[in-house]
Amino acid sequence: MTIKRFVRIRTALFAGVAVALVVTAPASAQLFGGGIVFDPTNYAQNVLTAARELQQVTNEIQMLQNQATSLINQARNLQNLNFSSLGAIDQSITQTTSLLGQAQRISYDVNAINSAFTTTYPVSYAGSTPSGQLLTDAQTRWQNALAAYQDAMRVQAGVVQNLESTHSQIDALVGVSQSATGALQAAQSGNQLIALQTKQLANLTAVMAAIARAQSLDGARAIETQEQVQAQNAQFLNYGAGYQPGNAQMFH
Repeated sequence: MTIKRFVRIRTALFAGVAVALVVTAPASAQLFGGGIVFDPTNYAQNVLTAARELQQVTNEIQMLQNQATSLINQARNLQNLNFSSLGAIDQSITQTTSLLGQAQRISYDVNAINSAFTTTYPVSYAGSTPSGQLLTDAQTRWQNALAAYQDAMRVQAGVVQNLESTHSQIDALVGVSQSATGALQAAQSGNQLIALQTKQLANLTAVMAAIARAQSLDGARAIETQEQVQAQNAQFLNYGAGYQPGNAQMFH
């Protein structure tokens, strides 16, 4: 039932009360000229009764109006948000994950790291290790460090490229959150803003992991270089038994 209909009902009730007052025939009445009978006491009681009935109807109408307003507010609170940035957020995280998966030489894998450090980053070199092997390992470690720095810069570039998309998503989400008409829309826009912050944290984690990987490989290269130098010095100084004096025969 609409508010306009309530108003029409109220108007009709006013008219009905007026008619009732006119046609009321009091038991004890006073006769005036023209045959009109009027009883003031009965008239006053009828007016009070009609006023009480009218107030009761008015209260019922107000109650129905309040219920209608409550239903409208509940409908607004249950209205979905016609905007979603989750697809763009998921795509951005997927791109960053893909860049991490393209790591060159030593990947982000525990088994691959253990294998590389067993062969190329030994704790110490044996004294009999050939010089060619020492040179090959040193070159491999240098290439690993260089590739890791390149990988870190690629991840950083990917995150920077996503900044413009992140900026657009933030503007859109703030706009729809400010124009939200209900609690559900406000909650959904807030959840998407939290998801956007999570994406930024994921990108930051990826950048830090790539930088740490490059620094770790470069640090391991520096340590192994010292070990290699010690092994080469030991081989150089190990020139055998040295000069041994003996009898020399110059003429036959």
